[in-house]
Amino acid sequence: KCVQKIANNYDSLDFKFMDSKGLDITNPKSINSAFESGNFDYCINCAAYTNVEQAEKTPNIAFEVNAYAVKQLAIQCIKHNVVLIHISTDYVFDGKKEGGYLTTDLPNPINQYGMSKLAGENFIREILDKYYIIRTSWLYSEYGNNFYNTIVNKAKTESVLYITDEQTGCPTNANNLVKYVLNLIISQNTEYGIYHFTDGKAMTWYDFAKEILRETNLDEKVRVEKAKNYCTFAKRPKTSILKHNKNSLNG
Repeated sequence: KCVQKIANNYDSLDFKFMDSKGLDITNPKSINSAFESGNFDYCINCAAYTNVEQAEKTPNIAFEVNAYAVKQLAIQCIKHNVVLIHISTDYVFDGKKEGGYLTTDLPNPINQYGMSKLAGENFIREILDKYYIIRTSWLYSEYGNNFYNTIVNKAKTESVLYITDEQTGCPTNANNLVKYVLNLIISQNTEYGIYHFTDGKAMTWYDFAKEILRETNLDEKVRVEKAKNYCTFAKRPKTSILKHNKNSLNG
């Protein structure tokens, strides 16, 4: 939805939007049909299986969407001479490096979600020469289920929120990511490869929750406390700050 909203400001670009109903990326025939139906220059893949907890229990589903479907997209892109823009994640790293990760750092995912996303990246790099893999982190927007909306909704019914401070990353507004991607296209940049994009400010989930409440003027009604017994089924990177070390477009 963010892409559709912001695309209205880019008159020089023509878009064809496809959701899971219009394009099943796990079905090679569906992908082929989509590419045959249009003369595309770019394919922006925003599709992903992002349920980190469930991915540990049903990794086959995560790999089907995040890896094998991406491989099929890459195959069609090379067949039709289309540049693939693929959204990836900070979870390809293990979170052990202090200070943040460069695009040149070696990935080492510690959960099935991260493994599936890295597998998708590797398929792209094996098949294509013309691609942008854009790793981002902690995405949120005014749409859908995300941390920002969860905090706002909980603040309406709860007076105290218990949030972990055991993870550090860079929250990223999806609208800013969309603008970055579209400006990448407009610039006709041919420095293909891996990029990192976030909003740049590192913080914990606890810090982020406090910022959300301040921004929405709910901080006087709701108190945020650090969760003492934070536990998840999936291992998560402790520090997954993505460093912007490519100069083009400040990426």
